Amino acid sequence: MTTTEPFSTTELIVSVAARALAGKTRVFAGVGLPTLAVDLAARTSNPDVELIYESGVCGAHPEAMAEGIADSVVVSGAESVVSMAALFGYVLQGGNVDVGFLGAAQIDRYGSLNTSVIGDWDKPTVRLPGGGGAVEIMPNAGEVFVIMRRHDPAAFPAELDFCTSPSPVRARASGAGTMPRGRGVTKVFTGLGVLSRTGPFDELELTSIHRGVTVEQVRAATGWELKVSDGLTVTEDPTPEEIDLLRNEIDTVRLYLR
Repeated sequence: MTTTEPFSTTELIVSVAARALAGKTRVFAGVGLPTLAVDLAARTSNPDVELIYESGVCGAHPEAMAEGIADSVVVSGAESVVSMAALFGYVLQGGNVDVGFLGAAQIDRYGSLNTSVIGDWDKPTVRLPGGGGAVEIMPNAGEVFVIMRRHDPAAFPAELDFCTSPSPVRARASGAGTMPRGRGVTKVFTGLGVLSRTGPFDELELTSIHRGVTVEQVRAATGWELKVSDGLTVTEDPTPEEIDLLRNEIDTVRLYLR
């Protein structure tokens, strides 16, 4: 589907991610673009989606755009609020989350994430917030969606500068600990297209490109030899309804939309 309505890259990737949430029940969402996508899904593709926040809020119905996991708007009208220990110990580790929805600074071909440092650990170019709940979300959610505005070799390197959240492939290679219950990252939404994995030990492959983008562009922007799906599709543009909801009902103050 095409639209004559101008839209930003952020509006495109959020709309695509929201459609991918159709049929999912419980989504453990990080604040930012994941929250936008879940909110849009609740108004379009998945009215029954249950939003979970790291602060212990389950079945959230935010009255306004949340600026953080402890923002009071995420509590108002929520189905329940539990301790963080109960949230992680019973809800997440109990296998009750369908999708963990995260952002990242770097991701590798198997879906391991870096949210800690860019550059050398002792003298990093950039020091990032760290793992937060993602360290628990990665192994315990049924699958993980990742949304990233950037798609270039620095964000998609052959080797991460640091691994904050290991994929099942990395966990298996370590030979230590317990294998994660979930499949790890299954979808990555970027400004160029969508990368997907099916099995827990598969590589990410290009499954959809945005209108006007070529396979060669995506491969040049990826730090490894990116596989391309035989069923490669062209991403549908955001609909006028999706654009209107994002701008005029969901993120009216342009907190995350750019």
